Amino acid sequence: MFMIEYKDTGWWYWLVTAVLLSLGVMGNPDGFLLAMGLTVFQLGHFYIREKSISAFPVQVRFWYLMLLIVSWYEPLQILYWIPAIGTWAQIIFGYCAMARIVSLFPWNRNEKFSLNLLYKTFLSRPVRGSVEQGFAAELTE
Repeated sequence: MFMIEYKDTGWWYWLVTAVLLSLGVMGNPDGFLLAMGLTVFQLGHFYIREKSISAFPVQVRFWYLMLLIVSWYEPLQILYWIPAIGTWAQIIFGYCAMARIVSLFPWNRNEKFSLNLLYKTFLSRPVRGSVEQGFAAELTE
């Protein structure tokens, strides 16, 4: 049920990001800016580690950053609740909605887009490591 991965650097990045977003939704907009800054740093770290802009962890962080940037526009700041709640779900339960969404992009999947794929993508249990690895194993079973 719980998937606390305190030995993983990425998990710590997400934990700090969740705290910063929580500060933001509680009324301190500096939390949003700091979360964006940390996400830029995290994106750079994973780009250097993976040596590819198309690596799945880099893609997830890029699209996460895009969500944070879009949400910065004041009338849209209510959207910050989505990554705030989602990031807490990621660090506590290992369920990363952004990774699941990114896995559906055409260049990240081999399976034809279908309702069954949507069902498997969003309702399957969280897996350790990349959501791609977990779905690949599940799809072959």
